[in-house]
Amino acid sequence: MTGRYRCILIDHDDTAVDSTSAIHYPAHVEALRVLRPGRTPPTVDQWLISNFHGIMEYLAGDLAMTKEELVAEFEIWQSFTRTRVPPFFPGFLDLLQEYRVRGGKVAVISHSEVETIERHYRSARTPPFMPDLIFGWEHDESRRKPSPWPVQEALRRLGCTADETLVVDDLKPGVLMARATGVAIAAAGWSHRVDEIERYMRTEADMYCPCIDDLAAILLSS
Repeated sequence: MTGRYRCILIDHDDTAVDSTSAIHYPAHVEALRVLRPGRTPPTVDQWLISNFHGIMEYLAGDLAMTKEELVAEFEIWQSFTRTRVPPFFPGFLDLLQEYRVRGGKVAVISHSEVETIERHYRSARTPPFMPDLIFGWEHDESRRKPSPWPVQEALRRLGCTADETLVVDDLKPGVLMARATGVAIAAAGWSHRVDEIERYMRTEADMYCPCIDDLAAILLSS
């Protein structure tokens, strides 16, 4: 049996897989080279902070990308996501497997595409661990994190209630989504150490987990 939480709704990038350094930051540097030649790329930490506040606010706001440029940026990003596979954080898949053995339900709510997320899980081990549901990047913004829609739909399809569900995320959009649905959130503190992000997540999340063992203690405790 699981502990208090029968269902977990997990982020993917920098929560399950170490993808910023392997995929997303290099893809953005390439997009700037093509779309904003001469502009100095942000540091990795600055890039993480941009994602923390919401990637579209950065792309459409700070960089003032047009619709056409956003399409081009998305295509460059896809060229990286389709050719690179980031590693899962050590112990993360083992935790998910044990959680499922004890009866837990696992759904992914991410800003990556469903096909990409599925490929990462299939590539990680044999036989693969696959989540029960995956909600990825939606062109319909009303169905994209931090919208409450993915949480509401996951609970409906998995037959779980808000008070027996836990969101696990490393950034602000996950917190906002959890707050909008009355679901508790555990902050994934194991993937990066950016002061601004850590201060926010420690303050706003219900639980802060510096390492995956801390999350395991929450999920597997009787």
